[in-house]
Amino acid sequence: MDNSRTRPRVGHIQFLNCLPLYWGLARTGTLLDFELTKDTPEKLSERLVRGDLDIGPITLVEFLKHTDELIAFPDIAVGCDGPVMSCVIVSQVPLDQLDGARVALGSTSRTSVRLAQLLLAEQVGVRPSYYTCPPDLPLMMQEAEAAVLIGDAALRANLHEGPKFGLDVHDLGSLWKEWTGLPFVFAVWAARRDYLEREPVVTRQVHEAFLASRDLSLDEVGKVAEHAARWEAFDEEVLERYFTTLDFRFGDPQLEAVSEFARRVGPTTGFPSDVRVELLTP
Repeated sequence: MDNSRTRPRVGHIQFLNCLPLYWGLARTGTLLDFELTKDTPEKLSERLVRGDLDIGPITLVEFLKHTDELIAFPDIAVGCDGPVMSCVIVSQVPLDQLDGARVALGSTSRTSVRLAQLLLAEQVGVRPSYYTCPPDLPLMMQEAEAAVLIGDAALRANLHEGPKFGLDVHDLGSLWKEWTGLPFVFAVWAARRDYLEREPVVTRQVHEAFLASRDLSLDEVGKVAEHAARWEAFDEEVLERYFTTLDFRFGDPQLEAVSEFARRVGPTTGFPSDVRVELLTP
């Protein structure tokens, strides 16, 4: 590895839910200090685990599988405390009628998919037949009784396509909150432990830059929404509501939620039920 490289290789999720984090980095000029890679949550997770990135967001399930190699940043995550708006089950029938039915998974984001499967199995009490396909709701509904969608496709389904086609839209964040009383965490930010050992100061600077970016973006959330609305299929008001519905914190309530999720799915998902999350210290 080339130790003369100084700019950290940092991942950024190409969904609207991470725009507030990116916005602040661009506004403060910190972006220039990173070698930034934009991609989907699952691709970024793979790159971080493989060592092609030094720091980045990683879907919760992949993080919990690789806690030996990764250390989480405190106080920053993508999550919710109640509705999330962009992780949904869209269904043509009531959820309790999905036993044995075909359910399309419009994503390989392992955390949202695992959460949906858990909720259907244990909260609703059904065991559908799952298959993976591209996140195209009209096509999915031709072949399946229900679909799991995340990110911008889920937001479209929630706000536009679901009402238009008369489909039921169930918010995964709301279902989890009703069931457990806890928030939920979909992705955390983490550094590779080998990078932290090599670049402890830079790692903490990146963490601080993300926190400052998040705080600035939420202070200026109207501007962020106004900017995004120029390029997106959603208006300013919807985007502002979305950005303020999301929960970008990662403190004790979120750690409790991670423990609860791990306890319920760990052994069947590839990590211990009592997996320990270690946080970067200041």
